[in-house]
Order: sequence, then C-alpha cells, then structure tokens
Amino acid sequence: MAQKPGIPKGTRDFSPTEVAKRNYIFSTIKEVFETYGFQPIETPSFENYSTLMGKYGEEGDRLIFKILNSGDYLKKVDEAILVSKNSVKATSQISEKALRYDLTVPFARYVVQHQNDIVFPFKRYQMQPVWRADRPQKGRFREFYQCDADVVGSKSLWQEVEFVQLYDAVFSKLKLLGTTIKLNNRKILAGIAEIIGEKDKLIDFTVALDKLDKIGAEGVSKEMLLKGISEEAIKKVTPLFNFNGTNQEKLNQLEELLKNSEEGIQGVKDLRFVVNNVETLGLQSANLELDVTLARGLNYYTGAIFEVSAPKNVKMGSIGGGGRYDDLTGIFGLKNISGVGISFGLDRIYLVLEELNLFKEVDLPKPTILFLNLGESEASFCMKALVELRKHQIKSELYPDTAKMKKQMNYANKREIPFVVIVGSKEIELDKYTLKNMHTGDQKLCDLQELMNISI
Repeated sequence: MAQKPGIPKGTRDFSPTEVAKRNYIFSTIKEVFETYGFQPIETPSFENYSTLMGKYGEEGDRLIFKILNSGDYLKKVDEAILVSKNSVKATSQISEKALRYDLTVPFARYVVQHQNDIVFPFKRYQMQPVWRADRPQKGRFREFYQCDADVVGSKSLWQEVEFVQLYDAVFSKLKLLGTTIKLNNRKILAGIAEIIGEKDKLIDFTVALDKLDKIGAEGVSKEMLLKGISEEAIKKVTPLFNFNGTNQEKLNQLEELLKNSEEGIQGVKDLRFVVNNVETLGLQSANLELDVTLARGLNYYTGAIFEVSAPKNVKMGSIGGGGRYDDLTGIFGLKNISGVGISFGLDRIYLVLEELNLFKEVDLPKPTILFLNLGESEASFCMKALVELRKHQIKSELYPDTAKMKKQMNYANKREIPFVVIVGSKEIELDKYTLKNMHTGDQKLCDLQELMNISI
C-alpha cells in the first residue's frame, strides 16, 4: 500500500474558501497601500547566501533556509572541514543561495541594484512569501506571507506618522477593531544601555528585552546575566518592565531618565513628534501605545520601532511590525539612504479574523450562471451563449459532462450558484433559454440579452 503523502511541518495547503479569505485580506491591504501612494515590486524567492547572512543577528541567521548547490555539492568542500564537522564553515561552501527570511533586506538589495532607475523618495509595497526555519506553532509557520510597505530616501518623521495611520486604516477596513500599535525608538534603547553602563552590549540587551512578553521579567534578567550584563545594570533597567501611564507621561519620564544621554534624548524627541501628531490627527479604531521594552531583536533598526498586537480578547503574537533603518542599503554599498517600513503578518491576521468571525462578508468565487449539459447539440448551443456572457464579465460555466439533471442540480446547490440555465430541443428551436432562480425556484424563458442583464 502506497504511503499517504504529506507536506513539511510549518507549511499548509489552502482550500478554495481559505484562498478567498486570504485574497480578501490581500486586496484590503493593497487598496490602502495604493491609497497612500505606494508602488508594487517583487523580488526572487531566493537570494544569494551572502545577501542574507549577517543581516538579522545570530538568532535570525540560524533561521535562514539554505539551498544546497546543485550536483555533487560536497566535492569542493575542504576535507579538513568535513572531518571537523564544522557545519558553519561547511554551509558557506555547499550553499550559494538561501530562501528569503523577510522582504526588507531583499528590498535594500533591490534599491542598490536599481538606484539609477528609482525616483527618491521611493515608496514601495511588496506582498510575497518568506521562509524561516522556526519551530512551528499557532500563528508561526515556516512558510508565510509578509505584506510590506517601505519609504527610502527620506528622514522625515512624517513617514512614521503616516505608517501609524496606515496600520489603523487597514485594520479599520478589515473591521478588526481595538488593535494596539506599539511604538518605541532604538535611540531610546541605546540611551538606556548607555546610562546603565552597558553600551557595548546593546544588541544582547535589546534581544533579551524583546522577549519580555514571552519569558517575563525574570527570564529577561536571566538572559541578560548569561550575556554578561551586570546585576547592577539589570537592577537599573528593571523599572522599565512596568513602565505605566499615558503616552505623554511616559515621554516625560523618559526625558528625565535619559537626560544624560544625547542619543536617548533625541529618541524621546522623535517619539514625541510622532505621538503628538498622531494624537492631533486621530485614529479610527486602533490604539497607539508607547512601549519602551519593544526591541524587535533585529540589528538593522536605528530609529522608530513598530509592533501591532491583536485585540486583547485574542491570544496571538504580533500581527505587524517594522521600523526605521537609517543605513540598511549601506551594507550593499549605497550610503546615507534612510528608510522606514512596516509589515503585516497576513497569516496571523487571518487567524485573528477567523477567531473573531469577521469573514462573514467573504464569498467563495463562483459563477453566477451554470448551464446544464443535456447533450452535445445542447452543450454547443450553450457554449455560444457562454462566450457572449464572459465578454460582458458575467461569471458563467457549463457543466462539463452529460449527466443526470439531479446530479447537475446538486452540483449547483453545493456551490451555491444562484442561477441555472436549462436548454433542450424546444429552447434551441426558439433560440431561448430557460432560466431557473435557485433561491426562489422560479423559472422563465428568456433570450440572450436578458441573460446578460441578470443580477443576483
């Protein structure tokens, strides 16, 4: 007996209904992106190994899917490396390409490669799959879609204000009310590291801090200790684990806390600009929350950091995130090109909408009219009508086989097709069609023009 086929862990098949629901999310996000002036691009599913490695920090690099070179990929590997079983050194010799981990680094590569063709500031959006060798769990997959929007070539903080509004606009359109847009600034994190005397351990500090929601204050403290951050420094940073008050109150506290850090104070000023303008302009349904523990563990953020959480009655990780990166293109040789961007986690958004039963309005694609197949001459007559209906964008199809009418009608019912056309010898002779309304059961004889005027 043949073994039942399966798919790799962390990947999924999607049914027609699921695809329709996902397309609803895609189209909503795309509509808002274009309303805000963003243009679409696409990049390859895999990049050169050297393009991706070293851009996401040690933890991120471990999650990149490497692609083995074709042919006898071990032949060119140094024998000493094989004997030592040094997987890190061996990987660079047996793999020249890797699946993209996110859309931001490929975008930076795109900007550098096409810089002479781009009009700056360049506003792009991109909706494509990415891959991470992560441990699969609810809301976390090894293959998933990201929907990104970025602006490069501008240092203006109005971009951050607009991205907060963009998040709010998308979630309002999806009727996903009560999302929280968390906001921080990398300069503030650098300032905190400076005043606790651990400036040289900024990356270790932020990576640990970013895990506060997952492992709690005690877990973060333990991880910081393991990374060599002193107990005295951890004691100084502990109050930040419970940083309360309104956004304005938090800004005032930060201003006092970071008064001896030039970089930290600049971070407070940047945050104040964004918070003040968002409060002035208002939001439709989302909440803006200043969160000083937000770090997002990626090395390339230099300014604002965003993260979006679902409404409080839904247990789910972040459903969006992003930030400013002042010199990401510099890693590819193009200096002083500032950028800022955000991402929507489509798969997690899908799960949240499903849990909150917000897909009621999403219909599975189906024809408006089904022509029954009662014989070869009848099918030929129907096909001529189908050609004209499709020219007028009326979704229609012919049942492919000459089967019993009951079977064909059952097919129409299961697919919830609203109208059925029956054509026999009488209809052919009169050059007419018998149209049956599947909701009411009413049927009438009509001509082609009446079919083309049909409405559900």
